[in-house]
Amino acid sequence: MNSEEIKKKEYLADSIQVLEGLEAVRKRPAMYIGDLGVKGLHHLVYEVIDNSIDEAMVGYCRNIDLVINEDGSVTIADDGRGIPVDFHEKEKKSALEVVMTVLHAGGKFDKESYKVSGGLHGVGVSCVNALSSKLTVEVHRKGKVYYQEYSIGKPLSEVREIGTTGKTGTIVTFYPDKDIFPTTDFHYDILSSRLRELAFLNKGIRLSITDKRDIEENPNGNGGSEEHENVSYRGESYYSEEGLKEFVKFLDVTRDSIIDDVIYIETEKNDTPVEIALQYNTSFSENVHSYVNNINTIEGGTHLSGFRRGLTRTLKNYAEKSGMLSKLKFDISGDDFREGLTAIVSIKVQEPQFEGQTKTKLGNSEVMGAVDQAVSSVLTNYLEENPKDAKSIVQKVVLAATARHAARKARELVQRKNVLSGSGLPGKLADCSERDPSSCEIFLVEGDSAGGTAKQGRDRNFQAILPLRGKILNVEKAMPHKIFDNEEIKNIFTALGVSIGTPEDSKELNLEKLRYFKVVIMTDADVDGSHISTLIMTFFFRHMLELIKNGHLYIATPPLYLIRKGKQERYCWSEEERKQAVLELGQGSESGIHLQRYKGLGEMNAEQLWETTMNPETRKLRQVTIENAAEADHIFAMLMGDEVPPRREFIEKHAKYANIDV
Repeated sequence: MNSEEIKKKEYLADSIQVLEGLEAVRKRPAMYIGDLGVKGLHHLVYEVIDNSIDEAMVGYCRNIDLVINEDGSVTIADDGRGIPVDFHEKEKKSALEVVMTVLHAGGKFDKESYKVSGGLHGVGVSCVNALSSKLTVEVHRKGKVYYQEYSIGKPLSEVREIGTTGKTGTIVTFYPDKDIFPTTDFHYDILSSRLRELAFLNKGIRLSITDKRDIEENPNGNGGSEEHENVSYRGESYYSEEGLKEFVKFLDVTRDSIIDDVIYIETEKNDTPVEIALQYNTSFSENVHSYVNNINTIEGGTHLSGFRRGLTRTLKNYAEKSGMLSKLKFDISGDDFREGLTAIVSIKVQEPQFEGQTKTKLGNSEVMGAVDQAVSSVLTNYLEENPKDAKSIVQKVVLAATARHAARKARELVQRKNVLSGSGLPGKLADCSERDPSSCEIFLVEGDSAGGTAKQGRDRNFQAILPLRGKILNVEKAMPHKIFDNEEIKNIFTALGVSIGTPEDSKELNLEKLRYFKVVIMTDADVDGSHISTLIMTFFFRHMLELIKNGHLYIATPPLYLIRKGKQERYCWSEEERKQAVLELGQGSESGIHLQRYKGLGEMNAEQLWETTMNPETRKLRQVTIENAAEADHIFAMLMGDEVPPRREFIEKHAKYANIDV
């Protein structure tokens, strides 16, 4: 059934199919939303927005507005058809109440109402309702306004008609339950990035965000400001006319393209809508991001495999026919065709089958051939019709193959030196005695001085220390073989026990011999320390992404302050904690309060460093995760690339709200 046929079918109560109840959500919420931290909290917003996006995907919704209200609640409003409110025969209640109170109940399970639908777990807005202390829904439908209010998933009244309207749509406002979530503070930047991503993935749909909270009290994220009745709010609006083409341009804003325009593919193969945009640039990294029904499949899957296969085969055939590979003395690998490539692969699948550790790897076998065919047919024509661009791409491939060959020699040289030196471990590494990697952790410490303090303060049984001298190489701007010439990066590779390269000489990371399951970046709490930390994270993101995906990378958070009054001491990790400590220890007066501001790890002795930053019982480690791979790609390219204006704009925009010492 195509989209036009779907539009013709009435979206009524009998479209709502019920699969199961809601009982277990509050007992085991993490099973339904992933976790109870920041990620799970924001997932509640995504579940509501997914319903609006589903309406947009079948042509009934053009505008979606998200508001973070003054009281911390969130409102999502759309101009879709409005959730049905008529009587549901099976459940003997309003269809609206069914959708809001029964897990897995909704039009997306009826393929005649929605051909495809977004959302990873598919738990629906009823799960949001179950995990909210209060939720209200207002439906504008067929000239009337309907309203219902709930508490922890239970309706407080019947669905009632409260007025008339000339509009259509649904407005949901919810208050996350503080008994469920440790924090209910929404991050503007996280939500804003997701809305921008959805705007690129769904061209022609306008998505806006407004944050009505006091910026001083809620500095989570930044944004532009909008004037609303003489009150300044953070807010932004996203709209894309060209969709994925603009997405690629956004990601490549700080990179130099080697072709005249973005190559764009929009077609349908084997009943699978396929949309792809790609561009080649002068960088040395591959930046391909894949989506299924608007879900970022960070682990790839069959659609990504189909894209790579079609791209490699088509480009290789053209390069061989053109004779541009005749002088090359070594084979070209699939990786060479993707160096300097930025691409977005977005497909729509009726019944997506997800697998992998994070359930974001597509497993549908039929999709591989569909994407392969789409890429082959369009790219073949493009190369024939644009010989200048085709030549630039093939030259880039040859350059990549040459650089890979040089990098392989550099890797082999490092490995030979390791073998000759015995254990192969860096001389500066203070290893731990434990040999089970799952029990071991390594601290990458800024400077020999702080490294010495960390060595004295650590628990030698399971904690290893690797001091890093100065700022490591900025890998964002370095050719691959130069990376393996850098002493600090070589030390990181050899200390961790990981390797790059397979018998096929690909760039895949091999984690089989990873020696530590926790890799902790520990730098000073100042601007230089932040820069070094960013350089290290850029290296991991570009060359050890699997290590981040598998949850092995962390950032240590040394305290910013030590507050003393008499024999009382209190460490503080934020400005808010400092104010609270002064208030409590001083009992309203700052008399007798001694404040010490830590800017470097070296200012703490070994015992203090252990107590505040390294002791698993008291430390505050932040795990590095990738919520939005495309956004991370954009930020690393902007912060560590050559273009100064975008970086200056980013810093100026964020510095107003950020603590630059952290």
